[in-house]
Amino acid sequence: MTSGLPDWVTVLTAIFVLLGSILTLIGAVGLLRFNNFYARAHAPTLGTTLGIGCVLIASILYFSVLQSRPVFHEVLIMIFMMVTTPITLMLLVNAALHRNKDAGKDHKPFARTTD
Repeated sequence: MTSGLPDWVTVLTAIFVLLGSILTLIGAVGLLRFNNFYARAHAPTLGTTLGIGCVLIASILYFSVLQSRPVFHEVLIMIFMMVTTPITLMLLVNAALHRNKDAGKDHKPFARTTD
């Protein structure tokens, strides 16, 4: 069954969806592989933001060509993700730092020591 789309749109959409899924998978693997909370919080944030961005670009392209008019609903989703994901990361890390300080672990997780 053909959708009536040009081949270049189909190929470009497939590339963006595949790239987005690979980036999200890398972020998920980073979540499993890293050894502490602070590193684990960072990998999925980057992978998810970039992965969702690629999938949303594919969606914009696909539906803009399919409907023969610009479709930008996904831009709102992209803006929301780009703003809220880093803020959520900072709030989670600050909460973890505060929890560690209250538990008596008064050290910075990635502090460099001067020797």
